[in-house]
Amino acid sequence: MTLSEGQAKPVQSRLAYIDWMRGLACIFMFQTHCYDAWLSPAARKGRLIYWSQMGGTLPAPTFLFLAGFSFAYVTLRLRAKGADANQIARQTMLRGAEVLGFGLLFRLQEYAVAWGWAPWTDLLRVDVLNIIGLSMILMGVLVRLNSALFGVDAAPDPKGVRNAWIGAAACLATALATPLLWTVWRPRWLPWPLESYVNGVHTFNAPQPWMFPAFPWAGFAFLGLAAGFVILSPWAREREGLVLSGAGVGGAALIAAAVALEKAGFRLPHALDPEHDFWHTSLMFFLIRVGMLLVVLWLSYLWCAKGLGVRGFSPLIQLGQTSLLVYWVHIEFVYGKYSIIPKRVSSAATATFGLVVIFIAMLLLSMARTKWKARKA
Repeated sequence: MTLSEGQAKPVQSRLAYIDWMRGLACIFMFQTHCYDAWLSPAARKGRLIYWSQMGGTLPAPTFLFLAGFSFAYVTLRLRAKGADANQIARQTMLRGAEVLGFGLLFRLQEYAVAWGWAPWTDLLRVDVLNIIGLSMILMGVLVRLNSALFGVDAAPDPKGVRNAWIGAAACLATALATPLLWTVWRPRWLPWPLESYVNGVHTFNAPQPWMFPAFPWAGFAFLGLAAGFVILSPWAREREGLVLSGAGVGGAALIAAAVALEKAGFRLPHALDPEHDFWHTSLMFFLIRVGMLLVVLWLSYLWCAKGLGVRGFSPLIQLGQTSLLVYWVHIEFVYGKYSIIPKRVSSAATATFGLVVIFIAMLLLSMARTKWKARKA
């Protein structure tokens, strides 16, 4: 299973870089969680935790981006088989509901393991699996709406542009709406479990940056949807290197422009950004992460296209193919009751040793899962 649960795995010979990129996100996820959970207050004063947390900005956007990319792949595959817009929307939205169900089940497991000290409200916390599932449902709605408005099912779209625009528009709209929905447009009339899916308010009467609400996180899935429709189009598949190089260079330029604008004091009009918060709701930080995703996608492609990422056994591709499983399991052995290293009291060396153990254990678990599925098949 992957964090884009229910999506068909891309053809390995052409799209190994997608699994490799997902596996890279797993590595960044492991190190972020391990150092955050285990380092003592003294160890947290060094540069290690700073760079670890900086690396921690990559995994969640990557998982969501690749969920959108895989969603585009499945949509195109179903269209090639003759499925109409209603069939595609129904199947993809059901897959999204399945992932959302996994997210709720994960929270139930964590609550059961922590029985006696975890508050019942943890059952309704919006985590990354929840928002991946919700994003897939929303993408199903977008694809169906696109077909209904413009009749794109039968019309040829060799460059994927017509199919991609709705994902790009939804991505930008999500980013622009985030500052408002976290402040003056907060849907306070919703019960907090539902408002949490909008802005991550949970039970704290204020949006929490450690949650994963639809705003801004679903925007990265919409970005992946747009990118997938373009990159997987017949025109782009014949020019794969050129298209992905363009995406990487464009991403680097976007990062540079966003950083320069932020340093220069550029701000959106007050009506769009009432309380500027660079790290959590700003358009510039969102665009920086968009650029990062495009650059990492390009570099992942180059690494695999040169044969370096796919030569022999690839631990990252292996982890990428079972990212949901390793995400699910490693959390309990890092943050949970059965943590393999004492939490919040460990040195950098001890935490690093634990990180290596987690990586090896999750890789072995992933390999066992793959062999079990092969035998079952």
